[in-house]
Amino acid sequence: MKKILVITQKVNKNDSNLGFFHEWLLRLAGKVESLSVICLEKGEYNLPSNVKVLSLGKEKYVSRLKYLINFYIYIWREHRNYDGVFVHMNPEYCILGGFFWRIWKKKILFWYTHKAVNWRLWLAEKFAYKIFTASKESFRLPSKKVEVVGHGIPVEQFAKQLYSPPVGQICLLSVGRITPSKDLLQIIEALAMMKNDANLTSVSVDIVGAPVTKIDVAYEKKIFSLSLALKQSLNISVAAPDDMPGIYQHHHILIHTSRTGSMDKVVLEALASGRWVVTSSEAYVDLAKDGLVYAFPIGNYLELAKTIEKVCCSGILHFQFGQFSPNQKGIDYVCKNHNLDTLINKLIHFFSL
Repeated sequence: MKKILVITQKVNKNDSNLGFFHEWLLRLAGKVESLSVICLEKGEYNLPSNVKVLSLGKEKYVSRLKYLINFYIYIWREHRNYDGVFVHMNPEYCILGGFFWRIWKKKILFWYTHKAVNWRLWLAEKFAYKIFTASKESFRLPSKKVEVVGHGIPVEQFAKQLYSPPVGQICLLSVGRITPSKDLLQIIEALAMMKNDANLTSVSVDIVGAPVTKIDVAYEKKIFSLSLALKQSLNISVAAPDDMPGIYQHHHILIHTSRTGSMDKVVLEALASGRWVVTSSEAYVDLAKDGLVYAFPIGNYLELAKTIEKVCCSGILHFQFGQFSPNQKGIDYVCKNHNLDTLINKLIHFFSL
């Protein structure tokens, strides 16, 4: 059994963006002797007694200098309580602690899933012993340290079919941060086109997510303005991670319009829930070829509308029988390639070498 230090942004099981990581910590804690977690901000959590959560203090509105001081205090004070370090997403922490962890002979595992490549990522790669990422598109800096391990999806939580979408209407869903890179405006435009089709009059869309920055808030207002201009009803809400399996199952199709180019876990969650996916992301080209998802060109709301119509008229939703049949092929794919338990086992194996 190993003692591991985890560095992450938030420990808060109710956070709409990073709450999923609570489940990672829970499963990791079951595999190790002890787990020390340093986070920028902490909220509500429910973790076993072998887990210690240390916050840098964002929830107390302390200064950035205080963050830095707390970080160095924690990694030094706890340095005898961990054998290895798992840095989740933020390359800055690899840079800030990497020199000391190398001197103390602590193995550093870095998890990163984003298309951005900058000097911080380049330097973090130098300090890390190993880099885990979800797909080949999720880490674009050439490195022999990279291993593609899939996303960590708790498949059993999503695959259990507890709900079915309403009969007599087409329920569309978009999940994720409300920000320009998600290109949500085209969903509203596509919906307006579909409402003009006599065969697709009963269509609704729910957006589950929230803005983070001032730019995001302005973008959210733009979405509402367009929906009013096109006379489309729109529901935007925020949900805790525990609510997401039910939310997916109350809808027929996930619409994924992100321009990030990375393998987004919301697509995998939807597939694990047995739902059908329409996506414009280049990360899912192979899945589209295998018939696991339906693809349309980035930024083309006309093709988005046509693709949704194609799915609805294909018979796979089984509207004619008044019931929804889950996408079992999607469930099987996520279980095989993106299972959280498999990812945790690979992480533990690295620290055991």
